[in-house]
Amino acid sequence: MTRHHAETIAVSTRGRGTIEITDDVQRIVRAAKISTGLCNVFVHHTSASIIVCENADPTVRSDLERFAARLAPDGDAMFEHTAEGPDDMPAHVRAALTQTQLSIPVARGRMALGTWQGIYVFEHRRHPHKRQVALHVIGE
Repeated sequence: MTRHHAETIAVSTRGRGTIEITDDVQRIVRAAKISTGLCNVFVHHTSASIIVCENADPTVRSDLERFAARLAPDGDAMFEHTAEGPDDMPAHVRAALTQTQLSIPVARGRMALGTWQGIYVFEHRRHPHKRQVALHVIGE
C-alpha cells in the first residue's frame, strides 16, 4: 500500500550562500517509514533554490556562488525589476537557472544520495531570510 508523508521545514539563511539541509530531510524520510519510494523537496520562493552539491569540500559551494555572481551580477543595468534592491532580479535569475524542487529516490528507508552529495538551500539574496521548504515522501 502506498503511503504519503508531508512536512514543511523553515530554514534561516545568513544571506547569500548555501545551507545544508540533508540531515533535516533524512530525518523526515525516516519519520515517513517508507522503505522504497521518492522524496520531493520544494522551496516556496523565487529568490532561493534547492540544489544537490558536493558536501565534502566547502570550496565547491563558494566557487558556485562566485560563478552565479558572474552570470547574474547585482545592479546590472539590464535588469528593470529592482523593487527590493539591486540583488532582487539577479536572485530571480539565479533561482530560475538552478531549481526550486528535487526528487530523490528512497531505498531501504534512506535517501539514495551519492557519497559526496548533500541537499542545500541556495540563498540568492544578500540579506538573511527565512525560507520554507516542503517535503513530500511517497512510497511503500
